[in-house]
Amino acid sequence: MKTLHVYLTRQVLTSLLLTVAVFTFVLLLGNLLREILTLLVNRQASLSVVAQAIGLLIPFVWAFSLPMGMLTATLLIFGRFSADQELTAVRASGVSLLSLISPVLLMSLALCAVSAMVNMEIAPRCRVAYNSLLFNVRAQLANAQLPEDQFIKDFPGYIFYTRKNDRKGNLQDVMVFILENGTNGIGGTTIRAPRGKLEVDTPNKQIKLHLYDAKLLLVSDKRETPASFEDYMLPFDLNPTAKANSKPKIDDMTFGQLWAELDDWERRAKAPASLGRLTAEQLKAKKNQLEQEIKDMTTPIRFHLHRQVAFSFACFGFTLVGIPLGIRMHRRETNVGIGIALLLVAVYYSFIVVGQSLITHPEWAPQLIVWLPNFIFQAVGVVLLWRANKGV
Repeated sequence: MKTLHVYLTRQVLTSLLLTVAVFTFVLLLGNLLREILTLLVNRQASLSVVAQAIGLLIPFVWAFSLPMGMLTATLLIFGRFSADQELTAVRASGVSLLSLISPVLLMSLALCAVSAMVNMEIAPRCRVAYNSLLFNVRAQLANAQLPEDQFIKDFPGYIFYTRKNDRKGNLQDVMVFILENGTNGIGGTTIRAPRGKLEVDTPNKQIKLHLYDAKLLLVSDKRETPASFEDYMLPFDLNPTAKANSKPKIDDMTFGQLWAELDDWERRAKAPASLGRLTAEQLKAKKNQLEQEIKDMTTPIRFHLHRQVAFSFACFGFTLVGIPLGIRMHRRETNVGIGIALLLVAVYYSFIVVGQSLITHPEWAPQLIVWLPNFIFQAVGVVLLWRANKGV
């Protein structure tokens, strides 16, 4: 029995590593073609930056490739196991199917723990670090594209000029015109500095301009006020039309960050408000309105909390379905197993897409919809396993 368990576990593990590697490569390729390789082809990013981006994206795509790999591995191994009559030989020796697959089920539970760690902690942090890496690349590109001996008007309310830019952030003979009310009218501030430096502020998504030995002249109401500073700093948004927030987006938060965000919103909603003199009906209406506002504010957070946890159990549900389906297929062809795996994955993640589309409709409880595929796959898998164990 031990020999059978070792043999089957080795087969499933080998196939799992191969399928996870293939799915990881495919998912990575989609992200790289969309965001990274364009920068590399245009010589705007080095090979080291691309390698770092790939390393940060791998945990993010593992959230999807681990369940897909486990499903494909069980379909392929047990399909071949059945087609080669090995399952018949095992049953003839008095070993039941449930006893045979027990190490595979334990392996799927272990993968659930790995998936939980990836989904709830590692992948969100890597995604934030990946976005910061892209920001740094674009910030360096923006710095490299600051032309010398030209007046730059890319930042609303400012006119920027530098005589020399060494493409490493070091500037010489810098002038900055801060326009009053963002216009070219009379008034504003003129700053001159012999030296300057551009610094990338990744957390705040800004480029900071440091002006050394700066001379400042403020013109207001036909009065001129001079000033001087050893180090005068001006922050510029990299994308002024869409100012980024230092806090990660909800779908890029870890489980702990989502929980803290949910608690913060609930505390704000429960903060006492001045209701004045309201009638009983008005108080009831106010209470209903407050409850609805709480649902609207917290439903996206609850959805991502439940999604991270629900994703973690996908490996177990896929294993329960993949084993009996592989036995019933009775096929050794790899393409058939991969095709069925992709079909089942599409069915599973269609529930997630539906829940995501209903995130603005709290009355439909989208955070609970993400659990439906787990319940369905596990229930169907248990029934199919029971029938396969009975030989039905």
